[in-house]
Amino acid sequence: MKKEDFYFDLPEELIAQDPLEDRSSSRLLVLDKETGEVEHHVFKEVIDYLEEGDCLVINDTKVLPARLIGSRVGTDAKIEVLLLKRMENDVWETLVKPGKKAKVGTKISFGNGLLVGEVVDIVEEGNRLIHFEYEGIFEEVLDELGQMPLPPYITHQLKDKNRYQTVYAKHTGSAAAPTAGLHFTPELLKKIEEKGVNIASVTLHVGLGTFRPVKVENILEHHMHSEFYQISAESAEKINRAKDSGKRVICVGTTSCRTVESAADENGRLRETSGWTEIFIYPGYKFKVLDNLITNFHLPESTLVMLVSALAGREQVLSAYEEAIKERYRFFSFGDAMLIR
Repeated sequence: MKKEDFYFDLPEELIAQDPLEDRSSSRLLVLDKETGEVEHHVFKEVIDYLEEGDCLVINDTKVLPARLIGSRVGTDAKIEVLLLKRMENDVWETLVKPGKKAKVGTKISFGNGLLVGEVVDIVEEGNRLIHFEYEGIFEEVLDELGQMPLPPYITHQLKDKNRYQTVYAKHTGSAAAPTAGLHFTPELLKKIEEKGVNIASVTLHVGLGTFRPVKVENILEHHMHSEFYQISAESAEKINRAKDSGKRVICVGTTSCRTVESAADENGRLRETSGWTEIFIYPGYKFKVLDNLITNFHLPESTLVMLVSALAGREQVLSAYEEAIKERYRFFSFGDAMLIR
């Protein structure tokens, strides 16, 4: 299976630069994975496709304002640091630009010394381990100094940090938002619950893999970076109950999908658990838990396009993407949504 098998040509003007004022007014393309048939809706109409007893799985991770702009101590040299993974004792794995200015021993000051980092090691793919010193609580310092780590294809400034968070974001730790969840409002979630749909929260902290393109021609040689996930006993029970009663498990986003598929046993059963996953889902994969998926439109040749192709078939997905481009859907993080049913 080649990377180029998942290529499509996307006009640059269809890359959404700003979130819509009303989260749930984005468009929704509905793809029937059995027939390939496509329908066009508004996102809030997703409720019409949910039935009593179904289980909607959401990822309640919260994005860290993980992008820090500082300068090398003693100079005016600007350095950008993106926090990726908390290691231990205030040491973080980071992406640093420009890397050549961040040798081991380099000290970087942020916010006139409110936060100071020292590069203590250089690890896989040139990432830096940085030890931070500060007074008070790290998350509060970060909230004051950090910016949202928007993907590189978004060039506009984000006016409101909360628009890159889901309304149900709870557990801080992601380097990027689980963007399929950005379409939900508290009102829509309430209506979904009132319809008798169970909502199960899982946590997967979106990490480094989000920023890494597939570089190998043979996709089977691609290595996914590990991400931390957690499932509570209550959520496991809700998901198992839906499966037992012949109802559907509908995951909101590829991160929720990867969480339940990583945690399930060979019979598709879940229990309270946590751990790290490197699961890579591509065509040929047999889903153990997920039935339907709500997702955004993804980058060409990305692992996410490969995941949705595993669910609905590569040709049907690329055909649906062609239709979305023709109908001028908005793509990527702040773009429109797709329901694969």
